[in-house]
Amino acid sequence: MSIRQLRPLPLRLTCAGLMAWPLAVWAQTPLGLSQVLDAASNNLEVSISQRNLDAARADILSADHAPLPVLSARTSSIDLQNGIGGGNVWRDKKIDKGLGLDYTYERGNKRELRTLSAQSSARAAAQELAQTRRQQLLLAFTAYFDWLARIERRQHVQAVATASRQQAQAAERRLRAGDLSRQDEMRWQIEASRAEADVPVARAAEQRALQTLRQITRLSNPSDGWTPSQSWPQESLALVDPNQWPQRLSLWVDQRPDVIGAQERLDAARNALALAMAQKKSDITWGTSLDHYPGTSNRLLELRMQMPLQWNYSYQGEIARAQAQALQSQDQLEQTRAQAHTELHGLYQDYAAARSKWQAHRDEIGPKARQVLEQAELAYQKGGMSLTDLLDARRTYHNTWLDGLSARLDHAVAYAGLLLQGETEPMARQQLISSAPAVGDRR
Repeated sequence: MSIRQLRPLPLRLTCAGLMAWPLAVWAQTPLGLSQVLDAASNNLEVSISQRNLDAARADILSADHAPLPVLSARTSSIDLQNGIGGGNVWRDKKIDKGLGLDYTYERGNKRELRTLSAQSSARAAAQELAQTRRQQLLLAFTAYFDWLARIERRQHVQAVATASRQQAQAAERRLRAGDLSRQDEMRWQIEASRAEADVPVARAAEQRALQTLRQITRLSNPSDGWTPSQSWPQESLALVDPNQWPQRLSLWVDQRPDVIGAQERLDAARNALALAMAQKKSDITWGTSLDHYPGTSNRLLELRMQMPLQWNYSYQGEIARAQAQALQSQDQLEQTRAQAHTELHGLYQDYAAARSKWQAHRDEIGPKARQVLEQAELAYQKGGMSLTDLLDARRTYHNTWLDGLSARLDHAVAYAGLLLQGETEPMARQQLISSAPAVGDRR
């Protein structure tokens, strides 16, 4: 009697030739990849980055205005020795009263330079938001399919445990009938106990994976629980033609949010440097005041002009600091571009390796392990193989199945990582969602 004959659940073959148990079909709320990605694109990490962008946009309003006029009022010439006389304090008493207005005229195009620098900083913050959103989408995608893998692993382990227990019960009956040795019956019992011990571990791993997904998406768990409504990404062709990869790499580096953001930071630093150099042109403060002094005149007009005299200091420190920050921004741009190039190339290598490994499990390793198990079970039934060899074949198949599941998860994650770091976010999201068929529609 073979283990597959004793399994209570129907088996089905994936395109990889590996045995996979159908996902749970009891009444649960379906959770799709689109819903997960939408929730991840608006989670707390993205919200924090959005607040940074809002603050940077507010800085534009702060920068794009001229200095405010200054209204002043004064009293002077108060004679403490002879007194100020009688009468109305505003009209008759001998107090020099004045009301003035001062306005600072900025020279050197300072307002425009401040605004340009703030606008560049805001655009850099927008790119940081886009980069944060992509990272959260990848985390959510990874968590979703890790949860799917944990479900399939738990179902596989649970089915193996059920079949092993039934096999052990059959061995016990054969022992009572005198058709099996006590040693072989005990080995069947050990195999069943080992398989059953793996079930709570797999169930706990499934729950941890679901908690990780909920932490990223902040989705509330319904009373009946979640069940994934989409299956593994089905990628029939390579994401990037190896012959076109150098050109695609250069394009993807240029359009990455972190690279664009670093360029905007450099533009902001250059505008800040121009603003620091513009300080050499002193601002002029124009002012006027209307004075009233009883006994002399009720309408005395004053005109004034003020400006700093840059004799011993011409903002050398501010200019030197701005120059250093501009050079630093240039270095950071080059560093970001180099890191983006290295990261994208590494993601492509990881994707190619994961794709090759998954294809090997799907087309060669999995089918061969299954064939070895079938031959071993047939040979054991006919007495041509020992129990030790049969159990060894079963363990080999079980480990191969788990390795195949891990390879499939690695391939899905590498595929998503390269896509999200390369293509534009809307295109990447659409391609990820469309590549994952609904459960029950696996190709």
